[in-house]
Amino acid sequence: MKLQNKIAVVTGGNSGIGLAAAHEFKAQGARVVIIGRNAEAVARAAGEIGGDTVGITADVSRVADLDRAFGQIREQLGRVDVLFANAGIAKFLPFGEVTEEFFLEQTAINVKGAYFAAQKALPLLPDGAAIIFTSSTVAHFGMPGSSVYSMTKAALINLAKTLAVELAGRKIRVNVVSPGPITTPIFSKMGLSAAAAGELGGAILAQVPLGRFGEAGEIAKAVAYLASSDAAFVTGTELLVDGGMAQA
Repeated sequence: MKLQNKIAVVTGGNSGIGLAAAHEFKAQGARVVIIGRNAEAVARAAGEIGGDTVGITADVSRVADLDRAFGQIREQLGRVDVLFANAGIAKFLPFGEVTEEFFLEQTAINVKGAYFAAQKALPLLPDGAAIIFTSSTVAHFGMPGSSVYSMTKAALINLAKTLAVELAGRKIRVNVVSPGPITTPIFSKMGLSAAAAGELGGAILAQVPLGRFGEAGEIAKAVAYLASSDAAFVTGTELLVDGGMAQA
């Protein structure tokens, strides 16, 4: 119960890593708020997490939505002790086929959404609070077709380093968790055919020294560590949870 009496907010908390983290925060004693853009999925996830979990429907790519969401959190709960800025999408195209729409969609959610979620949460963060961003192991190497996605995830690593220094005076810790290939719904939402997705999955798996995909719950444990007092002297750091993939 290392997060007893803490209030933890998870963007993209209705599925995948976000949902697993919300469950872990709840198990560690936190009051949980999940934010997602699909009202039905948010309500279902909040019910699954149970207890006094709060579900808020908002699109993180829209700053007005984030203003409304954190305004609701202020009114209902008064503060945010842990922000897990996790919402993100992954889509792949060869560099020569990337359109402006494709580029803007991913940057709006993966970068803009995380940036302004942290900014809107800031007035609610007490001294000693924690912010965690979700990056990806692909920020560390080149993978064909991932130019936009990898760029957005690399941006979050530097954002965390910058905010860690800027917010250090208030003892607010800012860190990054970078998953490798994880068995989550995001893998089926990349815009690929079943055959292409299977081929990509096989190619990725061959690069993982531990020889398997990770599970969302394994990332959730790492996030909970970064959120807890166990990581009281950890800030500006990236925790790779990728089965050794970035070292391969």
